[in-house]
Amino acid sequence: TERVWEATVVPALADSGISYVMVDDYHFLCAGAEREQLNGYHTTEEDGRRIDVYPISEALRYRLPFSPANEAVAYIESLADETGSVGNTPAAIYFDDIEKFGIWPETYDWVYGRGWLKDFIEGVLASQVIRSTHIRDHHRETRTRGVVYLPTVSYSEMGEWTLPAPAARRYSELVHAAQHEGVLERDRPFIRGGIWKNFLTRYPEANWAHKRMLGLSERLASLPEGQVRQDLVELLHESQANDAYWHGLFGGIYLPHLRRAVWHAMIQLERRLDGLQARPPLATADIDLDGREEVFLTSLALQAVMRPDKDAALIELSSYPLAQNFADTLRRYEEHYHEKAKQGAAALKEHGGEGIASAHDVVRFKHEIKPEDLTPDTRTRGLFAESWTDFEQKLPVEYATTFVQGGAVLCMGEAGKTRVAKVYSVRDNLLSVALKTVGNGRLSTRLNIAIPCCDGVAGRYVVNGEVPGGFGQSFTWDALTDLGMEDHYLGGAIRLRSSVPTRIKVQPHHTVSQSEAGFEKIMQAIELTLIWEVDGPFEVNLQLEVAALAR
Repeated sequence: TERVWEATVVPALADSGISYVMVDDYHFLCAGAEREQLNGYHTTEEDGRRIDVYPISEALRYRLPFSPANEAVAYIESLADETGSVGNTPAAIYFDDIEKFGIWPETYDWVYGRGWLKDFIEGVLASQVIRSTHIRDHHRETRTRGVVYLPTVSYSEMGEWTLPAPAARRYSELVHAAQHEGVLERDRPFIRGGIWKNFLTRYPEANWAHKRMLGLSERLASLPEGQVRQDLVELLHESQANDAYWHGLFGGIYLPHLRRAVWHAMIQLERRLDGLQARPPLATADIDLDGREEVFLTSLALQAVMRPDKDAALIELSSYPLAQNFADTLRRYEEHYHEKAKQGAAALKEHGGEGIASAHDVVRFKHEIKPEDLTPDTRTRGLFAESWTDFEQKLPVEYATTFVQGGAVLCMGEAGKTRVAKVYSVRDNLLSVALKTVGNGRLSTRLNIAIPCCDGVAGRYVVNGEVPGGFGQSFTWDALTDLGMEDHYLGGAIRLRSSVPTRIKVQPHHTVSQSEAGFEKIMQAIELTLIWEVDGPFEVNLQLEVAALAR
């Protein structure tokens, strides 16, 4: 992508036959270049492999299509006075997202209905100094401006997005202070935020998917040459679609269908790799680099992964026949722009002059957002996170010890003075979880199950052979031992069984993020809470059965 840069990509690009790429001009400014030098391409290298790099004009990105067409044309004409290198005419370099021309708010009417595009094209064609050309032709007809070495950097907007909310607020304060003092354009390259990879620390869900993808890439690369099929390579490439790993102004990791597409490809790839090189049914490895070894329980149909932190919850539950990770959800995180949702209309910036406001400056609400919708999660959104209530005090069960034995995982935890044991095992398409404790109080466990249809019409609960409603609704059932969850979009179902009658509360789990239409609530998962009254020794055996629906 043009928005981020690491020099380590140069050899891979050069070896792939790519001779030039586009990146934001901010990258060049961070290397100490002056704006007047950024009217053509430069050359860089890494390990002796070279590639040419074009700087995309930030000034043009913010003018097209938001400024009036005549002003945008006049600005481009003003660049003709800049000095090019010997034998080169100055170039105004533009490369940007097509959604700004009709998908972003107000842009369709502005670009097409009110004639911006027509006026802009006619203005360019009528100009005596502007000559439009494809980048391919410009590269063939001109020479490099010289050598450049770009730092590891993300463009300025992403530098803010990739920071945790408190740091992002401080960064924003520095930018606004520099703007108020009139030195922002001069000093912006030296007021830097984070880099793209910080998203992998901001969102553990992205980090887990990223490290799983790298592991599969390594497995694929280790195959004998004759076994590396094109379908395997294509599935790996599909799992690397970067939109699902980060979040900026809109969407990204907050969109379940993007994450699902990545996991869909990874699970298919893993299943095919297992067919070539079988794995043991139980394995441990520190995949996410947190210093603890995750536990993988695997059958031909199902894989459950337990992270041995204080929750000892499942962070992955993948069905190979359905190519679905039922633990693929997202916690509620604090985003720096949530402050705008709290302020409401007061956060609106006034747009002066002609043209339209950029989506960066617009505050809208697609859904009603309440304060509790913005409260960050303090615990995992995986499957099987326990709590203990004693004398109306609810405490999380915190696990400190994990044992792997006999094809199962035993976790020992405490909540105050109450001890809880949890055992995971997998057989065929069945996940079994046993909970044991002794005490007087209330034991509960929370599961967040990612269902592709979310709150759509294709999803429904099944209780005692009847359908009370869909996944977008909230229900409470008492003394239940069997609950079905059917997703006809996926073509699969989960059946939950309990050896002890349980009270079950279900509700949709939502997050709040920005979209082109404004702040919106997105359903990420079904949240199930199972509750038992305990008086003395207690044991319950739970089973999750994952299967395809009959067609």
